[in-house]
Amino acid sequence: MRITTMDTAAEVTARMKAMADERQRETLMRFFKTAPGEYGEGDEFLGIRVPQTRSVVADAADMEMEETEKLIYSPWHEIRLCGLLILAEQMRRLTLRGMTDKPAGMKERERIVRFYLRHARQANNWDLVDLSAGKITGLWLVTPSLSTEEEKTTVMDRLADSTCMWEQRIAMVSTIEPTRRGDFRYVLRYAERLKKHPHDLMHKAVGWMLREMGKRDMNMLRAFLKQNYDGISRTTLRYAIERMDERERKQWLAMCPQP
Repeated sequence: MRITTMDTAAEVTARMKAMADERQRETLMRFFKTAPGEYGEGDEFLGIRVPQTRSVVADAADMEMEETEKLIYSPWHEIRLCGLLILAEQMRRLTLRGMTDKPAGMKERERIVRFYLRHARQANNWDLVDLSAGKITGLWLVTPSLSTEEEKTTVMDRLADSTCMWEQRIAMVSTIEPTRRGDFRYVLRYAERLKKHPHDLMHKAVGWMLREMGKRDMNMLRAFLKQNYDGISRTTLRYAIERMDERERKQWLAMCPQP
């Protein structure tokens, strides 16, 4: 039984700094491309693994948004992740049985989503997006809400059309929750919209979400690829077709002209 709870960003920051590991820090800074000219340039790490961060989240999951905001504006990557995971955990609790249809639950989910969107650019690396988007905006897309379907699509379109790659990745990765429930409207919409993105990180995200669709409906994936294979990167295609047999994978790769 946990007896330690943390209510302030200062408490969380102190605890996480005490967990810092210099050797792991160096590894993470290389892995997340923080050198000059790389996509994570200038990001700072403490050297904390995700399971360690989740252990902090468990003790800070009731934190108020004013304090969570301080975490997601931290210069430390893992502390920003902690703030985002607190939001994801709060969202999860609000989608448990008995909470989904309650007006109070809908109102609070809306508040969390709007907060997340307002500060979305603080999820400024692929792991920060991938560990938060599906569990926040993704759940928002599939649960009863104060927002209409049209309003949700407008929000996601704005993200997909953003000049910020991390917001675009949020739009793409958020499609995972509808896709897992057999609703392919969002994944098809944003895969088509983002298929020609110039960055490899987006190629991977698009391919990943298409693969998730293929797990549930391989013919739907085939139909999308047939219409779009000449406009997607080879990276996207490789990710998308991972669950096909070798013979079919080779056929699709032979059709793709992109490097």
